[in-house]
Amino acid sequence: MTEPDGRGAARTDERETTPPRPAGEAEGDAPAPGRTRVTGPRARASRRLRHPVTREIDEQTGLGEAYMRSLVQAQLRLAVRLCTVLAVVVGGLPALFALFPELRDQRVAGLPLAWVLLGGLVYPWFVACGWWYVRQAERNERDFADLVDNPWADRNP
Repeated sequence: MTEPDGRGAARTDERETTPPRPAGEAEGDAPAPGRTRVTGPRARASRRLRHPVTREIDEQTGLGEAYMRSLVQAQLRLAVRLCTVLAVVVGGLPALFALFPELRDQRVAGLPLAWVLLGGLVYPWFVACGWWYVRQAERNERDFADLVDNPWADRNP
């Protein structure tokens, strides 16, 4: 059966001209003779290309600056907390001796308690705090790297 297609040409109805499929052939295998398979554009081609976050940071865009600002703020918060703890502990020792004068007269291994605390125990405390700080700073950097290298970050619109 033929019908005009609006341009004066005749259009053939494909249902009548398509031969039946053989018994062993599936519907999705190959197009029947005389037919042309028409497909839409690739879904990947229609998506907007996104820059990786590392490129945003390297090019110093607004997004890259926001990522870097978040890392710097996390490191700054960590440093301020640690300095506060160190200042309270080290600054609190003289205050402790001023509030309790009987501690000034205490001796440990023949040395005054104040010397033992300020001269001997403060330095291992500093080392322990430094070790903790490095671990926490590396954790912040690792979290930042995970955020930047997240493969899903480039796929979310």
